[in-house]
Amino acid sequence: MKIVRHRLHLHDNDPCEYRKSPCHGGKMTPRLLVIHFTAGASAESSINWFLNPQAKASAHLVIDRNGHITQMVPFDTVAWHAGASRWNDLSGLNHHSIGIELDNAGRLQPHGDQWRSWFGRDYHDDEVLVARHKHETEPSGWQLYTREQIETTLEVAQCLFARYGLEDIVGHEDIAPGRKSDPGPAFPMGALRARLLGRQEDSLPVMRTTTGLNIRSGPGVRHPLLPSGPLPQGVKLEVIDQDGDWRRVSVLEAVNGLSDLEGWVHGRYLEPVEA
Repeated sequence: MKIVRHRLHLHDNDPCEYRKSPCHGGKMTPRLLVIHFTAGASAESSINWFLNPQAKASAHLVIDRNGHITQMVPFDTVAWHAGASRWNDLSGLNHHSIGIELDNAGRLQPHGDQWRSWFGRDYHDDEVLVARHKHETEPSGWQLYTREQIETTLEVAQCLFARYGLEDIVGHEDIAPGRKSDPGPAFPMGALRARLLGRQEDSLPVMRTTTGLNIRSGPGVRHPLLPSGPLPQGVKLEVIDQDGDWRRVSVLEAVNGLSDLEGWVHGRYLEPVEA
């Protein structure tokens, strides 16, 4: 990927799909990258909303669940994605940041033996992470992101950081706490930040198990269980890699007398540990 005249170009040097939103401001110099979820039914429905002048909302990019990218505002132009917001010495983050929207239903509510979005679509357990948001006290259901979305987001972010010298990557929840909850606990923000900013191992995201949890030699149930046995509920660990819904972890506590334990667990049964 590369950026030409503040437009994203893909590996074949062609610009990505561009659908210009009328909801934008003037020129700006970006300092941050802000990640959002759309909380919508599809990428197309969110794009159509950003094309509506009455929406008074937009983003620089929308990334579909299959990794397809649509650009809607040039990167040197204010998009209306942040609203009332603050980060360190900056306020009004629309004027200082690039916004990426990921197609994701966001928070889900229990509905029988499934989960339901605010717009009435049902989701199976294997599409959902049950976790407590870092600004909340009770767990909720959250739609998982796809591997394609995470990989595309990282690649785009690396391109943006290199081109604009961005200072950090944050969530909407970080710049508008209490008002916004996206991208939520299902998004591996700590791992992406570590990759983008070259953080050392002590900055890797720390999680804890929400239940007794099998740990395996690889990402998936086809891989054998580790001889340590299951991880107890509440064990702290660092996430060091991701493969779809699975997380490669380094366990920070001894389990059944074993230390320096490393393996793969399903990300649905992890929740963030506050710093």
